[in-house]
Amino acid sequence: MRRFVDLSIYLENDVLSDPPPLAPRIEYQTHKDTIEEFTHLLPGTRPEDFPDGEAAAAEWVRLTTHSGTHLDAPWHFHSTMDGKTGEAKPSITIDQVPLEWCFQPGVKLDFRHLPDGYVVTAADVEAELKRIGHTLAPLEIVVVNTRAGSRYGHDDYVNTGCGMGYEATMYLLERGVRLTGTDAWSWDAPFSYTAKKFAETGDTSLLWEGHKAGRDIGYCHLEKLHNLEALPADGFIISCFPHKIRGASAGWTRAVAIFD
Repeated sequence: MRRFVDLSIYLENDVLSDPPPLAPRIEYQTHKDTIEEFTHLLPGTRPEDFPDGEAAAAEWVRLTTHSGTHLDAPWHFHSTMDGKTGEAKPSITIDQVPLEWCFQPGVKLDFRHLPDGYVVTAADVEAELKRIGHTLAPLEIVVVNTRAGSRYGHDDYVNTGCGMGYEATMYLLERGVRLTGTDAWSWDAPFSYTAKKFAETGDTSLLWEGHKAGRDIGYCHLEKLHNLEALPADGFIISCFPHKIRGASAGWTRAVAIFD
């Protein structure tokens, strides 16, 4: 029998999963609220013509393509991709992401012990793969369990968890991984930590370094995953097909782990 583990957060008004200016806004309409719309759509009808005077429940939603659990396309990271493997080409948008990338065996790297703002290295990835006894295969989906997963629903969520650095990301991509994910707000370390390091060093290579690995090898990643603590290191499939938004940098997804 198949078992499903939901890896997605809610889209909701009352739990802050983004910096306030980026937070989604949902307006709920009850069955009574829409009765006037229905009488316009069906000329000649009156509210009392509908059972109990009710039409349909509906919602108006204002959000970005990066609200909630979503899949980032290479276009989000940079205008070009695959510069390391040949001549750089235009980055693909979310509607162009190969569907086979989005339904593959999953691997979980457990980095919950790493401090907030830490930038994961290739050596860290290699050590964790050795610990769990897993050898990466092309197109496997690698998800990273950080401390941020335990802080979802709290005010410090956006600034919590470690991030994946350039060399850690490239370690995965060079082994054929094309889709990754994190339970943190961003694949990279929280901006608050990066800004402090940049102010101290002036090192521009620190800026969004994990994302910018997509310039060299195009890839996608999931952000704001949830419930990764419920997963073993491997032995499951991840399904994360994104919403088909033409020309967009990301698409919302109901990410799910599937066990046979």
